[in-house]
Amino acid sequence: MTQNVLSAVPAQATREHESVRSSAPAGTPSTGRLIGIDLARGLAVFGMFAAHVGPDVTVGGPVGFLLELARGRSSALFALLAGFSLIIITGRPHPRTGRSGRQAVARIAIRSVVLLALGYALTALGTSIEVILSFYGLLFLAVLPLYRLRAGTLALLAAAAALILPQVLYVIRASIEGGHWADAVIARDPLAWISGTDGFVELLFTGSYPVVTWIPFLLAGMAVARLDLTRPGIRSRLALTGGVLAALGYGGSWLALHLVPHALFAVAAATDGGSASAAWWSDTVGDVPDHSPLAWLLVAAPHSQTTFSILGNTGVAILVVTACLTVADRLPRLTRLATPVAAVGMTALTVYVLHIVALWFFTDVWYLSAMEDDTMSGLPVLLGFIAAAALLATVWTRLFRRGPLEYLLHAATRPTRYIK
Repeated sequence: MTQNVLSAVPAQATREHESVRSSAPAGTPSTGRLIGIDLARGLAVFGMFAAHVGPDVTVGGPVGFLLELARGRSSALFALLAGFSLIIITGRPHPRTGRSGRQAVARIAIRSVVLLALGYALTALGTSIEVILSFYGLLFLAVLPLYRLRAGTLALLAAAAALILPQVLYVIRASIEGGHWADAVIARDPLAWISGTDGFVELLFTGSYPVVTWIPFLLAGMAVARLDLTRPGIRSRLALTGGVLAALGYGGSWLALHLVPHALFAVAAATDGGSASAAWWSDTVGDVPDHSPLAWLLVAAPHSQTTFSILGNTGVAILVVTACLTVADRLPRLTRLATPVAAVGMTALTVYVLHIVALWFFTDVWYLSAMEDDTMSGLPVLLGFIAAAALLATVWTRLFRRGPLEYLLHAATRPTRYIK
């Protein structure tokens, strides 16, 4: 499942918006600090923990079901929140223009480069986690030119991208498997040489989070951020939209797999007889096959990079965001109880990086030398990761406005203030 965050989207974007409110035109509504967004981001972090250190979903029961729900959908939630944060940085509800706009664009560009480098540094640790940060860095750059568009236009672009780009990716991956052009590109790609990976070919097409099919999540988040979320009825319509998208994605996949002749058989055969009957929502179907049959485009399993999976995951992400915004607005007692979750969301980048470093330490340092049995995938370990992250984030946010890495990321963008 992986990773986001994971956004590792700079959660401090909301706090930065507070610092520039005084320069906004009179009458411009202010977002203040959107606690609901922090709550949603914190849940996305915990979902990533579940995928990385939790028990296998085959444990079954309520625990297995919750673990399965987290896979793929938490990273999609992080991606949607990444688009939301991009709009906060570049101006919400109205995009910044002039000097302020140029500075905002430069801040996003610098963050993208830092996330790209940080992602490759974490990948170099050699953990089993598919680090998402490098993909996020390029995703920000890919959608940045669209930051001035209105909510309706962004929503239409997100829908079009979800309907078209998965098919484009399928064709490109087939051409990579059947030819040598990708190898030629990689051989001349400076990013591939520096990072020791497949560079832009991996980021765009062959990686676990290909930019081509993750663009719709960011566009959807940008569209949500453009809305006036305080307007009566807007959250109800958002929840309805999320429910419809989830039904279209998962329900549409179920119908397609059962109505298209031999579809289930083709998917099961391509994944070595995996659980094709659950391919409409679960990753127990197995990994994306190298030589994917056309029937693979009918599944909605997490990370399957299909239209159905994008629609379903986007719907779930919108439902979670809407629920968190509603809780923060109408249920103050529950919001106070969820303060540790929101604190994790405020320090999401730091928590995400630390949990990968912790996994590297325990598996490559302590685990190999001091542990005889495999407990890193157990429920106690998952609960320990969640408790440690919640405690550390809560204490830190009581003392500081930003997490440690969030502060460093903010500091890296300070030179943009000199842009004229």
